[in-house]
Amino acid sequence: MKPKVFAMFVGPSVFLMLLFIAAPLISVLVNSFQVTQPVVEVVEVETCTPGFLTQTCVTEVKTVPILDDFGKIQTTTKWVGLQSYANVLELDRVGEAISSGAWGNILQIDFWKALRFTLTFTLITLPFVLGLGLAIAVVVNNATKAVKGPVIFVSLLPFIITPVIGALSIRWLFYGDGIVTVWLEALFMTDISVAANGWAVEFLMMFYRVWHVAPFAFVIFYAGLQTVNQDTLESAIIDGASRWDRLRYVIVPHLMPLIIFITLIHLMDAYRAFEEVVGFSSQSQRITLQWLTYDLLQPDDAGNRAISRASASAMLTMIGIVLILILPLRRTWRDHKGG
Repeated sequence: MKPKVFAMFVGPSVFLMLLFIAAPLISVLVNSFQVTQPVVEVVEVETCTPGFLTQTCVTEVKTVPILDDFGKIQTTTKWVGLQSYANVLELDRVGEAISSGAWGNILQIDFWKALRFTLTFTLITLPFVLGLGLAIAVVVNNATKAVKGPVIFVSLLPFIITPVIGALSIRWLFYGDGIVTVWLEALFMTDISVAANGWAVEFLMMFYRVWHVAPFAFVIFYAGLQTVNQDTLESAIIDGASRWDRLRYVIVPHLMPLIIFITLIHLMDAYRAFEEVVGFSSQSQRITLQWLTYDLLQPDDAGNRAISRASASAMLTMIGIVLILILPLRRTWRDHKGG
């Protein structure tokens, strides 16, 4: 292919990647090293009560932002280096917790609390997504043609439903006077408050993730099962291999590239979990790194946003995603070189 033709095909893709991926990343990185604050001045404000003879006036000193000629608040940007990262990590509190032996206090810090739940949420749900998706694919693959269609449709419903709607649906089953909660209260003759227990909320968030994502794994595995060499399976049957042996030694090795692919997608998606926190209103008990970044961007009482800390949180989240993807990417690279 001529260089000119190659550039015509590749050039637009490279431009779009630079525009929509590289540029925002660079912007976030730069913002994590600098702080933009409003320019303020100290003024005396006199406040008087209504009346003539009984009027009382009080003079207060207030800090107010300075406006420019267009009525907008003037701002100043200061380079702070790694200070925003230190503020997010709260390393001073971490040091105090370690020196005093109170390791549990580390999980009271927003970032470390979010990191603990994000890692737990991501790694625990992964094997269930893979296992459930593979199990459904094997069952559907061995079902009759009359049953396959309805089973595939029902299996895909959780994946089709909008994430927030799906989370809210499960929440309404268990929170407050939900159907399941009422049934459990009648069964055990006691009041049950799911929302008041952090472990219960965490379990429901993980249950929702598996329920929502397993259909995606099912579709991928089901497509992969259609490419399994039937001669190899028949040879295994002739040699006396059981169903479990055929699954373990024939099907799973054949599906290994798809297992790695689903693992990569799940790790990236689950590590950026956000809908679960919103859907289950778990902000007071369980938060994710993605939600922490969002929370830092919310304006305070004065209307200011912690953009620098939010950018630092986003960069730390991105570093975490890269680190957690190293193992499956190494496996993919090794298989590629071996092939």
